[in-house]
Amino acid sequence: MFLEAVADEQTVTINSNIKVAVEVVNRSNVPIVLKEITIPHQQKKISENIPLKNNQPFSVNTDMYVNSEEKYTSPYWLDKKGTVGLYTVDNKGLIGNPETPKNLTIRFDVEINNTIVPIYKEVVFKYNDPVKGEVYQPLEVVTPVAATIEDKVIIFSNNTPKQVPVTIETFKDNLEGTIELCYPEGWKVSPAKETFTIASKSTKKTVVFTITPPNGQSEGFISPLVMIEGRDYTKKLVRIDYDHIPKQTVLLPSESKVVRLDIKTKGQNIAYIQGAGDGVPTSLRQIGFTVQELDEDAITLEKLSEFNAVILGIRTYNVSDKAKFYQPILHEYVKKGGTLIVQYNTNRGLKVDKVAPFELELSRDRVVEEDAKVTMLRPEHALLKFPNKITEQDFDGWIQERGLYFPNKWSLEFTPILSMNDKGEDPLQGSLLIAKYGKGNFIYTGLSFFRELPAGVSGAYKLFANMVSVGSERIQN
Repeated sequence: MFLEAVADEQTVTINSNIKVAVEVVNRSNVPIVLKEITIPHQQKKISENIPLKNNQPFSVNTDMYVNSEEKYTSPYWLDKKGTVGLYTVDNKGLIGNPETPKNLTIRFDVEINNTIVPIYKEVVFKYNDPVKGEVYQPLEVVTPVAATIEDKVIIFSNNTPKQVPVTIETFKDNLEGTIELCYPEGWKVSPAKETFTIASKSTKKTVVFTITPPNGQSEGFISPLVMIEGRDYTKKLVRIDYDHIPKQTVLLPSESKVVRLDIKTKGQNIAYIQGAGDGVPTSLRQIGFTVQELDEDAITLEKLSEFNAVILGIRTYNVSDKAKFYQPILHEYVKKGGTLIVQYNTNRGLKVDKVAPFELELSRDRVVEEDAKVTMLRPEHALLKFPNKITEQDFDGWIQERGLYFPNKWSLEFTPILSMNDKGEDPLQGSLLIAKYGKGNFIYTGLSFFRELPAGVSGAYKLFANMVSVGSERIQN
């Protein structure tokens, strides 16, 4: 048998109706009677006592009401914020289910040889794609409105205000409401509240707020609060859409981190050579650096001489076949007085013979505990005091890990700056190494700046600013 229940729209809100087309086909020669078609959660009967002959479709249209007991189409384990390594689930009975159970089903009672068999089918959405043909996707139960702040982290390197756009997306017609931002103490937001009217569902509207940070270092979260018909909505809608899995809709708390950094920077012009791809250039621009991402075919000594520092993105020496040709130029740049920062590479699959101008061997050493104790081996070194004083507090709030693929052997030219280790393991000193090479500085780091900077970890910004600035320290002194 072929049984299908298809909604005419992909999204529906609670306490509303949606049109559903039901179709049944008996593909066999066995006589079958469709005793009843019902909507279980409404106790609504659609049809009854329909004889089904071979390959003669039966179809009927109906309205389905989505009541207040229906769950949003979002994984139950993401309804609330979890802790490190654990989800928070209030209803323990749901644990183990692959997805949030749905009530939007149609029940078909079919009689075969005097036996009634109940069959349940979820209501789905279907459309025709010119390439893929018929495409089935889940029917999504969503909030009438969602609000999203595009930038997940907003960095303020001084007290200059920034404009922050918030996108309102509607899933119901004729919505009127207000939107405001919740923000940390000491910060300022204007306007305090904005009124909006949106006539049609699936429409987006952008509201711009101006955020002014406090004078001193501070961080916290801002989140949009939308009020419609006396109810508050604070979530954003995230769609996960790939060909190999059903489309997923996730409702998550809508928030962005705001960070007011008390940070100093020196050596403003930076060249960045992307490797496997990361968001470090965008993060550095937020604190005032001028960052130019270089084409690997345009790397010359003359070009590099324009920059105070050159930074290699994560795993550049693992993914770039051209690195072995321009690496000698990078080292010559350092020799003439530049600063080169090489971020982590894996110890297998290197495209270059060596990762540094001196002996340096990579390993699989890492520190996965993001709160692992960090010891400063050279507290008076420029990397830890210029232009920002680095303290133990600057290693608070790191996410996911401290770092990975640390070197475990290096020549005497290198100076280790930090020591750290996971509980029960030996201290590792290869997370941040610096060496003088000619007139310049070569820095190798396995610290996970590619995670910490996009997450707005203030201490990581200060340490990275010191790495960029190290070449200008001698000029200041």
